[in-house]
Amino acid sequence: MTFRLLISVLSFSFASFSAFSFQLPASMLSMHNDLSLSPAKTALEHQESGPLRSRILDQYQKWKGTHYQWGGTTHRGVDCSALMQHLFSDAAHLDLPRTTGEQIHRGVQVAQYRLKAGDLVFFQTGPNRRHVGVYIGDSQFIHASTSQGVTVSTLADSYWQSHFITARRVAGSAA
Repeated sequence: MTFRLLISVLSFSFASFSAFSFQLPASMLSMHNDLSLSPAKTALEHQESGPLRSRILDQYQKWKGTHYQWGGTTHRGVDCSALMQHLFSDAAHLDLPRTTGEQIHRGVQVAQYRLKAGDLVFFQTGPNRRHVGVYIGDSQFIHASTSQGVTVSTLADSYWQSHFITARRVAGSAA
């Protein structure tokens, strides 16, 4: 769909110049051609049911219920940023920095209404405290909660909405 829009814009732009005009064959615009199945195109399409989401959920099962411990990095106790390090390392082979303060500067900023599975979501939970989780789709995110340990929460909750500060896409546009 995005590819078709790009071609339409390019066709319109070049059509305004008398010396430049082109059209792609209909086969290139088909959703059932080699381009639509290529790894490059697959990487650009980041569906909520995509492989990154599945791998993150698989890792979540290993961490679910682990107690929150500020500064913790193991299954005996983990904090939010260390959990993100583990999830992304194991699910996407991506090395994130250790702290929320460093993680918030990775990747590219994403508007909340454009969130995709695998995006980091950040919250201001105190005057000098930030919290991080990973979005998994359907307004839900995985995080290490101080009260519930590693769990899934909803962005629709008024607490999380009022503390939301930004989201970052760190796993490319789709992984």
